[in-house]
Amino acid sequence: MIAKRIIPCLDVRDGRVVKGINFAGIKDVASPVELAKKYDQAGADELVFYDITASAENRGLFTDILQAVAKQVFIPLTVGGGINTVDDFDRVLKCGADKVSVNSGAIKNPQLIADGAQRYGSQCVVLSVDVKKVADKWHVFTKGGREDTGINALTWIKQGEKLGAGELVINSMDTDGVKTGFDLDLLQAVADISQLPIVASGGAGSKVDFYQLFQNPRIDAGLAASIFHYDEIPIPVLKQYLLEKNIPIRN
Repeated sequence: MIAKRIIPCLDVRDGRVVKGINFAGIKDVASPVELAKKYDQAGADELVFYDITASAENRGLFTDILQAVAKQVFIPLTVGGGINTVDDFDRVLKCGADKVSVNSGAIKNPQLIADGAQRYGSQCVVLSVDVKKVADKWHVFTKGGREDTGINALTWIKQGEKLGAGELVINSMDTDGVKTGFDLDLLQAVADISQLPIVASGGAGSKVDFYQLFQNPRIDAGLAASIFHYDEIPIPVLKQYLLEKNIPIRN
């Protein structure tokens, strides 16, 4: 079994890290620069930075904040929000990103995945998918979870993999912020149809949730926000717990 990754997520709006429940009820948390430094020192394996209103506001990602965050971390940094062109890839990579997360922009123009992979390599292209169950089917949502595309999530994931995405981030809107565990059914369905590394997002509320998540050998990483932001589960404590449970974790 490959070593699992623990990844904090910075959802950034107006220069501040925020967090909500089910993609709603957004509340202020902290400075992204301060949190980035904290997570780098705490032993996070990677960090994700999302400008969560860039797509909805039809603007580019705020690169000044990204640059300040990138200066604080020496771990891989994935960046998303308002990525609509290959030039956007270039812009965020020059600001310090290691990987670029595409979501709404790729749905509008799937060729963006292929173009990004061709120029920068598949390992640089992360397909982030916001998923919610609608009438017993998983739909893809865009614009920070505001808009139901009606697209079947599993169909879209298969298409993204074929186009050249190198990694998946599966954001379950149904479990986001609820802290009752990851959406294991959704993640298994994704694992059944894709060979890409899978980062699970949405629902982490306890150390046991990560242990249950990693019982699926196809899940490569667990991503969480509020439990780390509020020190409910310090990253070193979580890693030690998982090691004691014989889950291989990056050191």
